[in-house]
Amino acid sequence: MLNSLKILACLIVLPTALWAQTEPAVIPLWPNGAPGFESRKNEPEQAKDYWVKNIHNPSLTVFLPPKDKANGAAVVVCPGGGHRLLVWTAEGIDPAKFLNNLGVTVFVLKYRLGRDTLSPYKIEVHARQDGLRAMRLVRSRAAEFGIDTNRIGMMGFSAGGEVVDMVTFGPNKPDPNAPDPIDRLSAKPSFLIQIYPGPGYIPDVIPTDAPPVFLLAADDDPCCSISVMQLLEKYRAAKVPVEAHLYTQGKHGFNMGYRSKLKSISTWPQRLADWLSDNDILQPVNGTRPKVMN
Repeated sequence: MLNSLKILACLIVLPTALWAQTEPAVIPLWPNGAPGFESRKNEPEQAKDYWVKNIHNPSLTVFLPPKDKANGAAVVVCPGGGHRLLVWTAEGIDPAKFLNNLGVTVFVLKYRLGRDTLSPYKIEVHARQDGLRAMRLVRSRAAEFGIDTNRIGMMGFSAGGEVVDMVTFGPNKPDPNAPDPIDRLSAKPSFLIQIYPGPGYIPDVIPTDAPPVFLLAADDDPCCSISVMQLLEKYRAAKVPVEAHLYTQGKHGFNMGYRSKLKSISTWPQRLADWLSDNDILQPVNGTRPKVMN
C-alpha cells in the first residue's frame, strides 16, 4: 500500500517538475533593481492576454535553442506596445521560438515603459538604459550560454524598434571606469532586425560602422513604413549593408505574421531566416560577419 502511494505521488509531481524545468529563466538587469528605482524592484508586473506592463524591475527572459541546433548567435528582442505595454506573446515569445528553431539564443527584454499609467520613466532615458544594459549583460554571460560575442544582435517591433535605435545609434561604447564590470562592456549590436520600427530616435546620419540591418514593414502602415524607408535611405547613403521589405498590405502590428490572411505577411519570417543565413549570422564563415560595403 505504501509503495503504491509513493508511485502515485511521483506521477502527480513529475509533470509539474518537468514543466518547471522548461520554464524560461528570467534575469534581472540589475540584481538590486534599476538604478535610482531600487525601492520599486518588488512591485508586481501586470499581465493579461497578450500583454505585460507595470515594469519596474527590467529583465531578460531567456529562450534557449535545442542543443543540437545552437549555433552561437544571439538576439535581444524588444517587443512593441507604444511604450504603454509590451506585446509579450506575439512580439516576444513568438519571435523567440522562431529564432530558437534557427539555433539562435534569444533574450526577450522587459524594458521600462515611459507611457504606462503614472509612469515615472522617460523613454529616452530609462528604456534606452535598459536596452544598453541588456546588451552588456548578454555579452557578459556569453560563455555561459555558448554565445559568439561577434554575433549578438537586436530585434525590435514598433516601439521596441525605437529602443533598438537608441542603443545602436547613441553612445554604446564601454565605460572602462564603470564601478560595475558589466558596464565596462560594449553595448553595440552586431546586427539589427527592425520590424515596423517606431519613428523616434532615427539618427540624421547612419555611421559607416553601423551594424547591418534587416528592415520590414507594410506600405499601408501609417506609423512605421516611413521609418523603414528613412532607415533604408540613410543606410544606403552610409554604404552599410541593408535589406528592406515593404509589403503592399499588412498595416501595423502583424507581429510574426501567424495570424494574417495575407500570404506575403504570413510567410515574412522566412525572409528573415534567409537573411540571417545569407549574411553568415547563423553559420559564420571563418568567424567573420557582414562587412561594410565598399
